[in-house]
Parts: sequence; C-alpha cells; structure tokens
Amino acid sequence: MHFLILLSGCSASRFIPENDYLLTGTTITTEGKHIGTDELQAYMPQRPNNKWFSIFKVPLGIYCLSGKDSTKWFNRFLRHLGEAPVIYDRERTMQACNNMQLVIRNMGYLNADVQMRETTKRNHIKINYHVLPYERYYVRNFTLNVQDESLLQELDSFGYQPAINHEFEKKNRPYSINALEEERSRLYGLLVENGYYKFNKEYIHFRVDTTLGHHLADVEMIVKQAQANADSSDFSHHRYHIGNISYEYLSSKPFLRPKVVRNATSLSSGQLYRESDMHETYARMTRLSAVMSANVRVNPREDNSDTLDVAVSLTPNKPNSFSAELEGTNSAGDFGAAASLTFQNRNLFRGSELFNIKLRGAFEAIKGLSGYADQNFIEYSIETGLTFPDFKFPFLRSSFRRNAQATTEVNFAFDSQDRPEFHRRVLTGVLRYRWTRMNRQLQHRFDLLNIDYVFMPWISDTFREKYLSDPQNRNAILKYNYENLFIMNWSYHFAYNSRPLGASASNYGTNAYTIRLAIETAGNLLYGITSAAKTKQDSDGQYTLFNIAYAQYAKFDASFCKSILFNKNNSLALHAALGIACPYGNSTILPYEKRYFSGGANSVRGWSVRELGPGSFQGTDGNIDFINQTGDIKLDLNVEYRTHLFWKLDGAAFIDAGNIWTIRDYKEQPGGQFHIDEFWRQIAVSYGLGFRLNFNYFILRFDGGVKAIHPAYTDSKRHFPIAHPNFKRDFTFHFAVGMPF
Repeated sequence: MHFLILLSGCSASRFIPENDYLLTGTTITTEGKHIGTDELQAYMPQRPNNKWFSIFKVPLGIYCLSGKDSTKWFNRFLRHLGEAPVIYDRERTMQACNNMQLVIRNMGYLNADVQMRETTKRNHIKINYHVLPYERYYVRNFTLNVQDESLLQELDSFGYQPAINHEFEKKNRPYSINALEEERSRLYGLLVENGYYKFNKEYIHFRVDTTLGHHLADVEMIVKQAQANADSSDFSHHRYHIGNISYEYLSSKPFLRPKVVRNATSLSSGQLYRESDMHETYARMTRLSAVMSANVRVNPREDNSDTLDVAVSLTPNKPNSFSAELEGTNSAGDFGAAASLTFQNRNLFRGSELFNIKLRGAFEAIKGLSGYADQNFIEYSIETGLTFPDFKFPFLRSSFRRNAQATTEVNFAFDSQDRPEFHRRVLTGVLRYRWTRMNRQLQHRFDLLNIDYVFMPWISDTFREKYLSDPQNRNAILKYNYENLFIMNWSYHFAYNSRPLGASASNYGTNAYTIRLAIETAGNLLYGITSAAKTKQDSDGQYTLFNIAYAQYAKFDASFCKSILFNKNNSLALHAALGIACPYGNSTILPYEKRYFSGGANSVRGWSVRELGPGSFQGTDGNIDFINQTGDIKLDLNVEYRTHLFWKLDGAAFIDAGNIWTIRDYKEQPGGQFHIDEFWRQIAVSYGLGFRLNFNYFILRFDGGVKAIHPAYTDSKRHFPIAHPNFKRDFTFHFAVGMPF
C-alpha cells in the first residue's frame, strides 16, 4: 500500500511542456433535473490518467520514474509499462462542449448551452462541463404524411401507428429528435420485414416547425414516394417475394445433403422478403461445422416482377482434424503425467454432423501408501460423441424448429481407474439438446437421458476393513460412493445473458447481468417401476436394477451475476449462487459427483478446493477431508472490484462469503447440518487481491485469498483471523483460466 502511494505521488512536472497543463479531473454538472450525465461521458475527448482502484495513479507514477533520455532502453521500458501524462487540449475540449450541446438539444432542449469551466493550480487543470438546458420544447401536433397511397393502405392493414404518437397524446408531450429517430428505425424495420426490399431510411424524414412560440413544435413525419427507374414512371414502393433459391458449393462437388442446407435456410420460395430471414440464413449456414464460410446474395429479377432470387454460396471446412495434449501432475508429492489424443470429423454423414473421439491415459507414481500393495495409479478413458446441427426429436412444431438454433448431442464415455486402494470403472451415456433463439442471449440445455454406471471390480482388503467394514470407522458417505451404483437422470439448464449479441466474453467490464437456473432429478421412473413391481430390496433397503442400487434425488441450482461499470477502467461485479440437492426415496446420501463443495478459485477464495465446510465441520484432525467436506446445500456470495492496471494486466480486490451444509445429520460430519436459525453464523468470509492477464480471447487469473471469518472454530483467534492474521495459515493462492463468475 505504501508503495502504491509512493508511486502515485511521483511528480509529472518535468514531462509537462511550458504553458501546458496536466489534466487532473473532469466533471459534468447540470442545472436540469431531467438531464442525465451518463450519456455525456462518452463525449469527453480527454480523461485524467488512469487510477488503480480509482485511487492510485500508479501507471503515471511508473512513467514518471523514467528519465528524459528516451534513447535508453530502461526509460523506454518504463514508459511502455506506464501511462504518459494527459496534457490538456483546449481545442478538443471546446469541441466536446459543442458535441454535448448537440446531444442535449436532441433531447428537446433546443436552446441548451454547455459551458466549459477551467480550474488551474500551478501546471494542473480541472475541467467542468456545465450544462444549461433552459426550457424544453413540447409537441403540439404530430401528423403522418405517406405520399405513396398503396403504401399507406398497407400500413393501415398492418395496424401501424407511430409509437411516438401514443407518447405525444399524453400531457406535456416532450419533443425529442432521439424519439423521432427511433420511430424512423421502427417504421423501416416494419417495412423490410414485410417485403419492402428496396425501402431504406432515406425515404423517411421529418418537418418540424418550432416558430409557434411558447416552446411548442409541430412535427410532420413524411414517407416519400419511391424513386422511379430510368425506364419507368412508377413511384410506388413494392413488396417483393422470394423466387428461386439456389446453392453453390465452392468445392469440387456438393459436400452437404440437400435437406441439410434446406433446413438451414430460413427463406422459402413464394414468401415475402424479410430481412431477418436473410440474416438468420447466413447465421445458420456459418454455424454448420462443415462450412468454413457462407455468402447469401439477393438478386432482383430483370423483368421487374417484384421477385427476388437468392443465391447461397458455401465454402467447405476441413473435414478432419487431430490434436494432442500432454500434461504433468503433482498430487500431494506424487508425480505423474497424462496424454490425450483427439480426432474430429466435421461432416460424418454429409449432414454437418460433428463426430469426435478422445483417448486419454494417465500415470502417477504413488509412494508411501502404508498398508497397500506397491501399485501406481493408472487411468485410461475413451470419450466419443456425435453432434447433429438440429433437433432430432419428434412432434416439434415446424415454426419452433425454424426459429430455434439447436443441436442434438449423443455422447458416450468409459473411464477406468486402478489405484492401490481400489479399481473403479465408470460408464456414461448422454442424450442432450441445446437451443437458443436468434438473439442468442437466452440459452437452453435439456438432458433427456443421462446414465452413469459406477462399477467397483476390486477393493483392497486394507481399504475395505479400514473404511467400509470396521464398525468403528465406517463412513456412510464413503461406503455409498465405493459401491456399485446406477444413476439415471434428466436435467434442464437455462441461462440468460443481457450482454449484447457479439460482445466479447472476456469484456467483463460492462453493465450486464447473467441469470442461470438448473433442475435435475434422478431415479423417479425406476423407483416407480421397482416399487410398483415390489422387486427385492438389498440389505440397505434399496431397490436395485440388475442387482445394482440406483440413486434417487432432486437438485436445483440458481445464480445471478451483475456487473456495474463506473468507467472504461473500473467496474464492480456482484455474484450470488444457491444450490440445493436432496436425496430421497431409494437414497439417503447423494452420489459424490452430485454433492457440493466449497472453497477454490471460483468460490470462497480464502480456502482451497473442498477445504471449507460443511457448516462448522473441521475436517479430519484439521486437514482436508475430500469425502466428508461435501454437502447438500451451497451458498456463494461474492463482490469483486475490477480495474485495469496497464498493458494486458488487470487487477481485482474481492470479498467472498459462503459455505456448504448437509440436509441430514450425518455422524461423520458433526456440525454440518443446516439449521435455519444458525446457518448465518457458519458463513465463511475471505478477502484478497488478484491479477488477470487479459488477452481478450482468454484470461489467466491469479488470486490470493485470506481468511477473515472461519466458521469451523469457536475461539476468537481462529474464528476471526481478520483480527488475528497468520499469513502462513490463512493465505491461499489460486491460478485459473477465465473469470470466477
């Protein structure tokens, strides 16, 4: 902190030319109650030097550490790393006043004025833009003048009424050029969505009379006639229909089946031209994995028949690809390595089906595992999947298929793990649907069928006697997850992102919010069948399928994330997440893969993964207990202040809170059960700082979290480490790719 203050205080005077000023502040004030300043911020040509966390001028301080000799590499390095002083430009500021004045006048304050006020102190200057809106103008009369009689009749058949006309019917009808432009765009959009291919915004203009006195205006919206061709005197606007649709393959032969390209075409012969269908056709074509690029062209027929022929050109993608990965591992000092090989075909059956298969192998040298045979960890797995570019589901309306951007996925995986304690096999199969609407801000995922079969072919005598069979050490949660188990579930996931279409995913400094919801259930169908048939139950009272117990549970997850933008360099991110999972019927314990854990790079960052909770549970001898430090309920609350530092480096300061709990009272997890009257006392809190290397297309994140409130301890020194800090005990470092939320 002292270092930041020192850098912030470095003088920039020697870098300020004589008779010039360092810009140290810009503000906007207004005398009008209805004039917001947020929109005017964009018209500021200059802003003061960037401040870390809106306080410390560190980038300027780094720049000022350089010498005046720019030929020395170290000085150039410091200048590149830092930020040059912002020298006040009066001419640009005056132009900004004119621009702001125009913006205010477009709101209806036709006599508005923006004054520039300069406050200097030595060679520093602060600028205030002071807005004087004066009286606002109001609309007395609004009329619509459509010069093309046939177009007027069509607008009447559409039931078109100017939206601003409704506003103008109210009392105190404000005059606004912005509202007029919105109405212009609305009418243009209505016409190009109803066949008027050649219509453009230039046909719409406004005549405004502001000479009436008493700050009143009459507004006339004029829709001009069409411009006649050189060999025609027709001044009417025409509606166009789609004629022939042809497809051109920029390859030696067609690489897609005709039905595939037809299904990806939102246009159809005989229908009215709609601009949105053109855009949607292009988007659907480019989403096909077999297509590298697409071009959709509209060609009016030369016979002036009001018919448009459409030509679609497709360039093929590379059909096959291979990739390989190699990684090193270190688990509690046991070193290992893993390698994987992936093959992908982007057009398996000439329908743009995406087929992939991945082979993975891993090895880890396990040492010092007392009581077990000298055996290393070996894992191998195979994953394969096939993705179709549309819905493979009957009984769906054609309109739904046409409007939704969908995929159908069929995935299978087999994983084999051999450890000194046990051998484990997992077989997985999934039938999944994903779809979204044209704006792609609303996304859906539906797993119609998800099957997991866990098979334990061998468990060592030591592991069985120590953890599964010994009455004194028996752990119900551990035992349940090291038995053969069958899981058959379905789930639905919903996500809405208010970020505008096309915005970069790494551009997290935006005023946007995200909502995610998910629901999952398992075992209900099987329970209905086996209980109705009164099939035999095992020794634990569970119904079985082929002598294998199956899981039954319900799970619900919800999260909300909101970003608040202060300026282009500083924003605040708020996040809240809640998850509840309840075993019932055929299960009293959740499968391990479905249980919640707390701590880690995306949770409460003062704790490592699975180090926190449930409730006030301390773990085994104060150490991490991966089996027992899981729960049925999870709560995460996060606040993160994000700031741009310099170059590609961003910074963050955060506060995290949360924990996990169990629904039932398990003796292996004392203090872990959720109680409505005391859970709030068991919420853990941490704080910390982080750095992000932001390369736009991906982000590398480094976070350091420090425990503030530890719910597992009752003595004040351990319960409130924020008041009794111990860096070695309370600090946790995290490395991750992407943002935490």
